[in-house]
Amino acid sequence: MLIVEAANPRDPGPRAVLEASHALMRALFPPEDNYFLDLDALCGDSIRFFAARQGEKTLGTGALAIMEGYGEVKSMFTTPEARGKGVAAALLRAIEDEARALSLPALRLETAEALDSAMRLYARHGFTRRGIFGDYRPNQTSVFMEKPLV
Repeated sequence: MLIVEAANPRDPGPRAVLEASHALMRALFPPEDNYFLDLDALCGDSIRFFAARQGEKTLGTGALAIMEGYGEVKSMFTTPEARGKGVAAALLRAIEDEARALSLPALRLETAEALDSAMRLYARHGFTRRGIFGDYRPNQTSVFMEKPLV
C-alpha cells in the first residue's frame, strides 16, 4: 500500500530521494538553471514536505512552499522503480490538498521541457503554462505552470 505523509527531509529515505533528484538536476541543467531547495530550506516554517513510501521504502518526495498569494510545488521526484505507478500523482494530490486546506488560491511550479514525464503529469492535473513568477530568472530551461484552486 502506498502511503503519502508529512515527513522530515533529513530522514534517510527522503534524503536519499532528494539527493538523487539533485544529482539528476545537476547532470541535466546548468547551475544557474537549478532552483531546487536544499535540506535546510525544506525544513523551513513555510514548507510542507511529503514523502511517499511502501513499507519502509521511500519512493518519492514533494513539497509545498507557502508563498504570498500562492503555493509552489517543489522537490517533486520519484525513484526510477516507482515511475508509472501513481506515486507522483499521489504526492501532487497531497500537496494540492494541503494548499487548499491553507486557502491558497493557486499552485505554481517551475519545471523544464526536458522533463517530459513531469510536464505530462502537471498537465494531466490541470496545470497550464504561465509566465515567470517569484524570484526566478529568465533562462532557456525553465517552464512555469499554474493551477487555480478556487
